[in-house]
Order: sequence, then C-alpha cells, then structure tokens
Amino acid sequence: MNRNMNRIILIISLLVMQTSFADTPKILPLKTQAAVIDRLLEDKVQTVLPQLMRDNNIDMWIVMAREYNEDPVIRTMLPAIWHAARRRTILVMYDSGESNSTAAAGIETMAVARYDVGSVFKKSWDKAQQPDQWARLAEIIEEKQPNKIGLNFSNHFGQADGVTHSEFQQFKDSLKPKWQNRIVSAEKLAVAWLETRTPAEMAVYPQIVNIAHTLLAEGLSEVAVQPGVTTTEDLVWWYREKIKSLKLDTWFHPSVSVQRADNDKFDHLRTFDKRPAENIIQAGDLIHVDFGITYLRLNTDTQQHAYVLKSGEKAAPDYLQQALQNANRLQDIFTGNFKVGRTGNEVLAMSRKQAIAEGITPSIYTHPIGYYGHAAGTTLGMWDAQEGVPHKGDYPLHANTAYAIELNASTFIEAWNKEVRIMLEEDAFFDGKSVRYINGRQTQLLLIPRQNHQVLGQ
Repeated sequence: MNRNMNRIILIISLLVMQTSFADTPKILPLKTQAAVIDRLLEDKVQTVLPQLMRDNNIDMWIVMAREYNEDPVIRTMLPAIWHAARRRTILVMYDSGESNSTAAAGIETMAVARYDVGSVFKKSWDKAQQPDQWARLAEIIEEKQPNKIGLNFSNHFGQADGVTHSEFQQFKDSLKPKWQNRIVSAEKLAVAWLETRTPAEMAVYPQIVNIAHTLLAEGLSEVAVQPGVTTTEDLVWWYREKIKSLKLDTWFHPSVSVQRADNDKFDHLRTFDKRPAENIIQAGDLIHVDFGITYLRLNTDTQQHAYVLKSGEKAAPDYLQQALQNANRLQDIFTGNFKVGRTGNEVLAMSRKQAIAEGITPSIYTHPIGYYGHAAGTTLGMWDAQEGVPHKGDYPLHANTAYAIELNASTFIEAWNKEVRIMLEEDAFFDGKSVRYINGRQTQLLLIPRQNHQVLGQ
C-alpha cells in the first residue's frame, strides 16, 4: 500500500510542480508526460488487473494486434513512446493465483515479442530457439495450462472487439483442440479494464479537466470572441489552434453554435449529427461549445455556455440563468440515481420520470469517458434513443468509473418566444456511492466580455 501511495504522490508532484507558480495550468514536457503515462499503466496492471481477471473468471488474457491495426485495448497497454504495435505485438496476462516477487498479485505479464514491451510486459520469445511466433504462444499456453483463454471479441462493445478475423484464425490454428475449446470472449474483462479508473488516475484527472475548463473559458471570452466579427467557425478553429500550440491533442473536432432571439427553432439533427451552420457571433447571443482534450492518455468532454453582453448590460438575463439552473437540476436528478448494479437504461428511465414530474423537459445522453472519449462501459441514453439503448444501456454501473454527464434541458423563454436548450456536459467520477464532478461544473453563464474578472462557475 505504501509503495502504491508513493507512486501516486510522485505522479501528483510532477503535475503540481508545473502549475504552482502560474494561474494558467502548465502542460508537462513530453518526456515527463511519457513518464507519467508509463507509471499510471504500471500501477494499474499491478493494483487493478488481478482482481478484474478474477472477477471475470479468466486466468489468461491475450491481446494481439498488428502494426497500425491496433486493438483498442492494446493501445492502452503500450508504453508511451510506442505510437503503434510493432510487426505483430502479442501481450499475455496470466493469473497463476499466487503472489510472488516477480509478478503483481500472481499476474504474469509477457510479450511474445523480440523485446520487452515497456516496463510491464517482458520478452518471452527467443526467435533463435522457436522461429514461429504463433508456435511460441502455443508453447506458453502449454506451459501455463490456463482454464480459460480470453480474446477480445464482442458483438456489442467495439472497444472489446479488437482481435481481427485473420489473427483469431491464425491463433486458433496454432493450438491443439484442447486449447481451442478454452477460448472465450474477454468482453467483460476488456470493458472492465477500459472503464475502471485507479486512485493514481483520479489523482491526475482533476488537473486534466482543469486544463480543459481553463481553455474552454478562455475561448468563451474577449480573448477569442469579438462580437460582430468573430464567427462560430473562427472560434472552432481558435480551439484547434490553441490545443495544438499547447502540445495537447483533441479526440474530436470542437463545435460552436448560438441560440438567439430570432425565429429559428432548435434542430436536433443539425446539433447532433450535422455541423452547426456558420454564424457571426452577436451581442445578445447564447453561445454553446462542445470541446475535449486528450492528455496523459485520458480524455475530457465538456459543453458549456456563454452570454454575449449587449451595450449597457452587466449580467446575463435572469431567464437565461434560470434555464441554466433547470439544466443543473436535471444533472442533480440524474447523478443522484447512480447506483452500483443499476443499468444505464434503468437510471435513464428513473431520471426522465423524476425530471418530467418536476416540470423539466429532459434529454439525457451520457457516456463513459477515460482512455477514449466515447469509452466502453454503461451507456445512459442517446439523443435519439431516450427510451433506452439496447445492450450498452443494459450494462450495469460499476464503482470507480468515469462519465461525461451529457444532457440538455429545454426552457421556454417568453422574451424570445421560443424554447432554449441548455446543453451541458461535465466529466464526473462514480466511486460506487455517489457521483462527483472531477473539476466542478458550470452553474453560472460565462460573460463576454468578462465582468469583474468573472471565472468559471463551479
């Protein structure tokens, strides 16, 4: 336990060291980023993987991929300096059931490769002794005598369906019938690996979301927006340029849209499926941004709003602030219904029923987040599936998982004679008892230009 805590403290210190002396979060140098990523991986393999394998009754998990055709799981297990698999990369995790000095809690981690795969997976193939890679993998299986051999194939979770047809066939053909019959889907194990967040990851995640919040708020300010001149597409590309300049990545192209006092009605298809039309941002507009970053192999996904002040205004109209409060209330209803073992569809139905009873017009479409932006795990609604989501929505909630709490609430604005939708998305962590926002949430509309150094409402 002390060793694990020391590792977490070291990771935090690497981040805080870069942010203690400035108001704007600093980004770690690439070399340090790589070190943090590798430490997080090593920690997760040692502290989380053994129990996940035992919970899913799989004592050998094999993840394989060829270069530039990577299994989504293998991407999360490669060292930071590897940008892809090499030739054919085969990783083997075997649960011996015994704890010893060379394996974490009895888990042996091997690479059927010519070299170690980072610090976690040790070389287990000498080509001089066994020229054939598949034959060597078969030898390891004979040596370990596993009861079940888990491979990543799945009908319903794309990120747990990474083994290709040809790799599967070649692997199966290399085995005796005895071992062929022990091949099982590792779907639940793969999803569990992807969705489970460790204490070490959650020590750094607030820093990551803080960076995203800071950048989003900067874009929704006079730094990037000049009313009457700046277009929504200008702002989209401001975010892209800003992300690139900071040596960060984004996992999706940002979107910017406006709602205003005109005759246009809210268009689901335009907002969720097509790109919003380019608009010149004007005083009196309610701006919406959907934005995310990738940093230290973890992702963010955030949607917030800003109001562009008219001449003489010092604050957003009360009716727009009330619309935001309605959406905040929907967030509270929704996250209050999270419970280990409940399915996404159950939480969705409960939350919609409660919100409607309170006079809120809800739409909920929340997804897991972590190694991927739209990550594996429990899906809680989709914008076009408010009655429930087959399969992914039937997957139960687990503790120590993260979600992009994504939803909207509609409020009729008499002054505009139409509905306004407050579309919010904030990254949150479910510890098994309650949901907490990783770096707070928006509870006040941002103002353009800022008044009295207004900051993001938490």
